[in-house]
Amino acid sequence: MPERCAECGQKMEIEPGFYYGTGYVSYGLSIALTVFNLVWFLIFIGIDFRDNSLFWFIGVDVVIVLLLQPWIMRYSRVVYLSMFVKYGSYDKNDDQHIPSVDAPQQEIHTS
Repeated sequence: MPERCAECGQKMEIEPGFYYGTGYVSYGLSIALTVFNLVWFLIFIGIDFRDNSLFWFIGVDVVIVLLLQPWIMRYSRVVYLSMFVKYGSYDKNDDQHIPSVDAPQQEIHTS
């Protein structure tokens, strides 16, 4: 993860352990995805306790949630960061913004 945002220069690691709270956001997104999977599974296939459709739902849901977990974790960081960092209007051409880490540094020549 970069030290600062390439667009606005926002420091990504605000304080040590700041992103531990993203686990709760990731859990909430995973539960929301599970509910979404349940709804489409009920609509298209249906769940009945007399056959194995409940176990098929659980298997399909686990596979989908595990495959999407890297994206869920990234979006949970974005959601968590946006809850604590307020962004105002930003003009990319403005000279007052904080430069990104990749900005070229001036060389100092001594003689």
